[in-house]
Amino acid sequence: MSLEELKLSKPLVAAMTTAGYLHPKEIQARTMSRILGGQDVIAIGPEGSGKTTTYVLAVLMKLKIGHQEAPRALILVPNKERLLEVMEHFNLLNRNPTIRVVGIHADDSIESQVENLTDGVDVVVAIPSRARAVYLKLGLNTNKIQMMVIDDAAEMIKQGMQLPINELANSIQKCQHLVFTEVWHEKLEKMIESFMRMPATIEVEDLEQVKVETHTQLLYHVPNFRTKLNLLHLMLKDVEVFDKVVVFVNTRLTAQTVAKDLFDGKAEDIFVYKPLFFDEAGFDDVELFKATPSARVLIIANEIFGDQKFAEIPFVFHFELPEQRETYLNRIVKLQGEEDRVALTFVTDLELSPLRKIEQAIGQKIEAAELPAELLIEETGKVAQQKSKQLKELERERAEEEAFLEAAFQKKKESNAKTTNFSSGEKAKMNKKKKHG
Repeated sequence: MSLEELKLSKPLVAAMTTAGYLHPKEIQARTMSRILGGQDVIAIGPEGSGKTTTYVLAVLMKLKIGHQEAPRALILVPNKERLLEVMEHFNLLNRNPTIRVVGIHADDSIESQVENLTDGVDVVVAIPSRARAVYLKLGLNTNKIQMMVIDDAAEMIKQGMQLPINELANSIQKCQHLVFTEVWHEKLEKMIESFMRMPATIEVEDLEQVKVETHTQLLYHVPNFRTKLNLLHLMLKDVEVFDKVVVFVNTRLTAQTVAKDLFDGKAEDIFVYKPLFFDEAGFDDVELFKATPSARVLIIANEIFGDQKFAEIPFVFHFELPEQRETYLNRIVKLQGEEDRVALTFVTDLELSPLRKIEQAIGQKIEAAELPAELLIEETGKVAQQKSKQLKELERERAEEEAFLEAAFQKKKESNAKTTNFSSGEKAKMNKKKKHG
């Protein structure tokens, strides 16, 4: 496909060619016509798949000329570094001097940013929290916005930016929404459901063409940390299968937490690599762990282990993904002559982005495994709180109902209670005695 087939203007085609983009990326080919047609779009693709270039081209095409009054495009990014990258993309591709692009982030004062915006602007690139602050100061006019772009949406969720994003989106009367992200999950869906209208979802993989030979890998996607613990506990119950295991976590503190949680900390075959406290069971040497028959599980913190080798261990659990992608790759890439082992990886929604980068690097998807039927799925904090609130409300309503029934049907006082049946004649005699007593 050629750049002309994207239906870009001649200046944009020339700018793309000058920048070295001779052919559109897959994500551009599959989304551009929908974006230019005005449809809301969710574009999912790994790092380097062309997401930023896609929406920069789309914004420049839609705006055409600069009015420099109120902004017509709002682009939200997770941090200053990303903001500067987006600004650089506009500088690279924008051949129209009338279109003014302004970036706002936390390093400059709000007053100077408000003044900068009031000078006239067409495109605002901003971090959500700062954009919201400027909006509340009446410095960001959202009345004319035609396009709202949320870039690197998964990272936004990870940083807890949902509230300012939703407030900004709801401040705009009507516009086109574009969401670009490396991964898609339930938290993202909840964030956009209030403002996106029947979006088209387009996903590209953009994996490396050459597949890297790896050890056998299995992926377990779980909702939270507690469910990870439950899954690890459940698997390690099978002593015959998991007879020699290494479990990787990110910090020594997490290693201690996991060790204490497994089997209530009473298992005699679970150890920590270089434990925090001298009186806790552990090993300072992996080779010694391998040579000790009574030692079955070794929990290792990535922060103190690095890229050391641990051959001849048949099962490796990545309870948490390492912060450095290379650390993970060094463990799962199979070297010539090396015996195969099984790498089991646990991820939550917030770890899907680094996982996609790993899959991109090895040129293949990691096989997703089904969660065991007997696994206890822990509720996430907010869901658990909501259920607790609902339960308390139900209990309150039930207590009120019982109180009402008790008041409506309470027992009569003993003096008024009817305990004996009397005949009409006997009643007359009793009344006569009362009158003449």
